Amino acid sequence: MKENKLVDLSKQFAVDIVNLCAEIKENRKGNVLLNQLLRSGTSIGANIHEANYAASKADFINKFQIALKECYESDYWLALFKETKMITEEEYTNMYDKCSKIKKLLIASVTTAKKN
Repeated sequence: MKENKLVDLSKQFAVDIVNLCAEIKENRKGNVLLNQLLRSGTSIGANIHEANYAASKADFINKFQIALKECYESDYWLALFKETKMITEEEYTNMYDKCSKIKKLLIASVTTAKKN
């Protein structure tokens, strides 16, 4: 059940990241930094999806840990975009909250997988 919620949340986060980056590029001055956020924000869901087909427990944990690292990287880019006014405070808060939910689920999943 938790994995399905995580898959759904991470996929929606990726969709939101793509839409946010498209909006920034269209409505504001485009920036090469957009690619960084786009890559890290969409990589989360890709790694979670890959983990569902892991060859081993270690592979599963590794994919989730990579997804977690990508969450932290996405946090960094979102904060940078907020501070440079590339996104609004509201856009930042919305995306940060979504990313935080995914992080919490990933941390819990990795902790559980390591115990079992």
